[in-house]
Amino acid sequence: MLDLNLPPFDIKVKKVNGKPVVFDQLRRKFIALTPEEWVRQHFINYLTTEKGYSSSLIANEIQINLNNQKRRCDSVVYDKELQPIVIVEYKAPDVNITQDVFDQIVRYNIVLKVKYLIVSNGINHYCCKIDYTTQSFEYLSDIPHYTDL
Repeated sequence: MLDLNLPPFDIKVKKVNGKPVVFDQLRRKFIALTPEEWVRQHFINYLTTEKGYSSSLIANEIQINLNNQKRRCDSVVYDKELQPIVIVEYKAPDVNITQDVFDQIVRYNIVLKVKYLIVSNGINHYCCKIDYTTQSFEYLSDIPHYTDL
């Protein structure tokens, strides 16, 4: 797998039936190792080890119902009252972060109404904070620490 613009860690990878799988600490099971999953596991590690996010307040592959269609948010971070506060969307390292990617996460936010949206391909990371009072958003220069959410 590719080197990412995220801290390395002792990631658990093995082969099952000749195919690589990676251990997802949040779901507590091995998952098919795709480039997007490689980014997810590294980004979750970054959030928990560098940014103070509790793994007990992060969930992967959260299903939502959007316009009568089932969709999945890659990761959702919750506040201490278990209300969603961040949606994270991951792409493979070779996928450019485009307006279409942001449009996707904004559609998910129609349902969850979080304060922060994060998009990462493991190389580039973008975070924006939404102000519902002024109906505006601002791109942040860094991913906020959990205590600053």
